[in-house]
Amino acid sequence: MASVIRFHRTGGPEVLRCEEYDVAPPGYGEARVRHAAVGVNFNDIYFRSGLYPVALPSPLGRSAAGIVEELGAGVTDVRVGDRVAYASSPLGAYSSERIVDTRYLVPVPDGVGLDVAAASTMRGMTAAYLMRRIHPWRAGDSLVLHAAAGGTGLIVSQWARHLGLRVIGTVSSHEKAEIALEHGCEHVIVRGNADEVVEKVMALTGGRGVPVVLDGVGRSTFDASLRVLSRRGLFVSFGASSGPVPPIDAIELGRRGSPFFTRPALADYASTRKERMELAGEFFQLVESGVIRVHVHQRLALADCAQAHRALESGGLVGVSVLVP
Repeated sequence: MASVIRFHRTGGPEVLRCEEYDVAPPGYGEARVRHAAVGVNFNDIYFRSGLYPVALPSPLGRSAAGIVEELGAGVTDVRVGDRVAYASSPLGAYSSERIVDTRYLVPVPDGVGLDVAAASTMRGMTAAYLMRRIHPWRAGDSLVLHAAAGGTGLIVSQWARHLGLRVIGTVSSHEKAEIALEHGCEHVIVRGNADEVVEKVMALTGGRGVPVVLDGVGRSTFDASLRVLSRRGLFVSFGASSGPVPPIDAIELGRRGSPFFTRPALADYASTRKERMELAGEFFQLVESGVIRVHVHQRLALADCAQAHRALESGGLVGVSVLVP
């Protein structure tokens, strides 16, 4: 019997249940993957809480890494014994093993641990489109990166430094500020109110602001993000850990220097197997070469997933966590 986490009603971490289930044989184009580790991502909370509607009861989780143990008919792109990871799959990654459409699977290089792959594939692919797809970065460009000590922020800041970019990070504590500085930020601001953040960014940029803001926090940083942009800047809202951003007032954008606003989703930048392979490949190459360091800060048993969710929601977690079946 395999283990799976399900929730029968939406709510807090207490709704998560560890249950046993039989894994059906893989069908056409599918593989059975035994998980070595399961990624814990903030969008898991969106599903559990009901922000993203799902049919109940529902499994949870969209990223994991492990070993291919069985193949269905028609599979030619992976083999039994392959080390693989996936992100943005249908829900069900919070499990000891599962059936996965092989279109979602990406190879994990030998130099990357499966726990690291589970923890970082979704975040790394997100960082890949932010750094390589969403803006024509040039060495010397400045950007503001909110939540610079979070799981995605630590990857983005290291990648940005590799590209020669000047990163102004914001964090929620002095402890996180030290970590963000160690991972590529040139300057770090401990977030107070929006006025304080804007004042400090403008001081660091000679009053010009920055051409790009990467904002994975959402509601609480929205106002500051708009105000620190230079004329015709780009506001990238790629997450909402503090809650959804408020409605966008088009007239107000015109008054604030005609910025561009985008709310990208990984599913749209990794909509095909080719795109997924490219994003994951670029990320894993930088991890394997040592350009990007990913530290798994917390390993918990699969059945303790509620504890992982509480730590993530508290805002006090630094780096990334995994669940171990």
